[in-house]
Amino acid sequence: MSKRKKSNLPFDQRGGVLAVSRGMREQPVYETMPADAKVLMDLLQMQWRNERAVAYGVREAAAKIGCAPNTATKAFKILHERGFIVCDAESLFNSRTGSKTREWRLTWMPYLGCKPTHDWEKWQPKN
Repeated sequence: MSKRKKSNLPFDQRGGVLAVSRGMREQPVYETMPADAKVLMDLLQMQWRNERAVAYGVREAAAKIGCAPNTATKAFKILHERGFIVCDAESLFNSRTGSKTREWRLTWMPYLGCKPTHDWEKWQPKN
């Protein structure tokens, strides 16, 4: 096994960086979202890997954000409606075999070697 090369960059001394498009964050689709949805975006991106969808559920999001599960559910709904996330696999509850959380594809990030789809660019505010 090869050793992991330590980064010489000053902002990457603690194990990673979230790089986010400034162009995306300056768009009304992002700027008009509630703070809970913006925090959820960062939490989802922290779990992102190119080779798989992000498995992240409402209870986990509520605990990390520090909000009620209903608020976390609304944050997921907002991100989905605005095109930031797409459901890749539905959740499953089974008391015998175990439960599976919903899996998400982040449209602003690459997925399975393909370029981001940027579905959020198509969002139009409702009048």
